[in-house]
Amino acid sequence: MKLIAKNRKAFHNYEILEKVETGIELKGSEVKSIRAGKINLADSYATCSGGEIVIHHLHISPYEQGTMFAPDPYRKRKLLLHKKQIYHLCGEVDRKHLTLVPLTIYFAKQWVKMEIGLCRGRKKFDKREKIAEQESKKRIAALMKSKKY
Repeated sequence: MKLIAKNRKAFHNYEILEKVETGIELKGSEVKSIRAGKINLADSYATCSGGEIVIHHLHISPYEQGTMFAPDPYRKRKLLLHKKQIYHLCGEVDRKHLTLVPLTIYFAKQWVKMEIGLCRGRKKFDKREKIAEQESKKRIAALMKSKKY
């Protein structure tokens, strides 16, 4: 597995309840562009519509050595999931008012895979609490390292 991109902002802004591995419907030149690392996950999200899950605002730069028929960098891309997974995720989003957010993109063998998260937005006080918890863990780890327990 080769990690290509990670949505670090999503880990800060959302509480991740469930993770699912999916495939993405891509054009040939988009795969080449992803191999070059020209992809941006920031501000992207997924929606359920018509029995499909579609990802919006996923930016894949046009391949530099491609033809003039390069696809739109912000086009909607269909996620490849089983029907049972689609019904489950769409049901959770509708019932509990959750959000589908792409977390990572990676290569599994030759296939481009995406990990999406079923997420709940964090409030400002939740974010502060998380930061305080991380800082206290860092201080404890530094103390343990300096005293060599």
